[in-house]
Amino acid sequence: MNRHVNAIAGRLSLRPPQRHSLEILDRVTEIVPPKKGAYLSAALDAIKSEFPTVTDFEREFPSLCFALATGVGKTRLMGAFISYLHLAHGINHFFVLAPNLTIYNKLITDFMPNTPKYVFTGIAEFATEPPTIITGDNYESGVAARLTSLPGFGQEVHINIFNISKINSEVRGGKAPRIKRLSEYIGQSYFEYLAGLDDLVLLMDESHRYRASAGVRAINELKPVLGLELTATPFVESTQGPVPFKNVIYDYSLAKAMADGFVKEPAVVTQKNFNPSQFNAAQLEQIKLEDGVRLHENTKVELETYARQTGQRVVKPFMLIIARETTHAGQLMQLIQSPQFFEGRYKNKVIQVDSSKTGAEEDEMVQRLLAVESPDEATEIVIHVNMLKEGWDVTNLYTIVPLRAANARTLIEQSIGRGLRLPYGKRTGVSTVDRL
Repeated sequence: MNRHVNAIAGRLSLRPPQRHSLEILDRVTEIVPPKKGAYLSAALDAIKSEFPTVTDFEREFPSLCFALATGVGKTRLMGAFISYLHLAHGINHFFVLAPNLTIYNKLITDFMPNTPKYVFTGIAEFATEPPTIITGDNYESGVAARLTSLPGFGQEVHINIFNISKINSEVRGGKAPRIKRLSEYIGQSYFEYLAGLDDLVLLMDESHRYRASAGVRAINELKPVLGLELTATPFVESTQGPVPFKNVIYDYSLAKAMADGFVKEPAVVTQKNFNPSQFNAAQLEQIKLEDGVRLHENTKVELETYARQTGQRVVKPFMLIIARETTHAGQLMQLIQSPQFFEGRYKNKVIQVDSSKTGAEEDEMVQRLLAVESPDEATEIVIHVNMLKEGWDVTNLYTIVPLRAANARTLIEQSIGRGLRLPYGKRTGVSTVDRL
């Protein structure tokens, strides 16, 4: 077994599925060394001979998908991939794509030293000289080119983090994205500078979100030596149903993650001998909401009891309500804030997260949302409309009340996925603490 795999898996405390992913990357780079201008068909044949699930790279460069269930740790795995490729193969340039602003900001934080979820904690080589993080906000300063041209800086690792939704908005109408425009600092566009590198590796987070987008077609022209895709849902929704990716090299499903105890145990709550035909739609909705709140209150007591008995920190649970659209979300907000709803005790403990908020209201919503894990933050109910599908990693979501029909498999998996992370990092053996 490659010594780099052992060292990185140990230092980053990788879980078995993360370690197995790293072992696969190690084997792939052995049979198809990452280098510019490799013959695609030969590379595909070599990989297919050992990994028959890979039938097509689906790109103009070797690209492989690691499909890991939500809650297993895809961002940590990204850190392991970068560490391995740098230490084992001397690769210094990485381009990380995020699907939206939320994940983009989260990735920038997680790749910065001295942050709670820093992805390179324990990697000695990055402790003395952390990678330079270049983002969609600072690349035009020429920071990457300046560092590369200075003597003694040739081995510095550069991690570029870009938001694909911003690139998509820039290429509408056939225009060139800003990254392709001339930079006065480097005498060429930043895009040309990256495309000219002979060791660029592309990492695509939540790749199911932007597989066929115009931005990705533009990114194709970077001609990286290797593409690594990470997603929990390795298929694209179409009118005919889900279309599976053809380049999945490792699939660690939600069922496996549940069986191995890496996530909470999802359970569906119903009422015994309940006859819905006796109620109209509004009454049914109210019953679901009230049942959800009762369940939430019971969970809150159980979590406090568990923390007291074991000396662990107290986890404050919250409840997520999935609304149909913004008007519906506003109506739910009004109902929950009214004195009639549980004697008004959730009046100041509920937030509405959707596109209807702008300016100062939006800023306050985002701040409360980011602090929802803190026991000192009041929020116990979050109402959302299709905005919190991925990239919102919380460990204290315990109750989901879906008040809209979810017909797409991706939407169902991602909605459940928001509540699967374990607050203590592993199962406790106490069913209420381990159950969503």
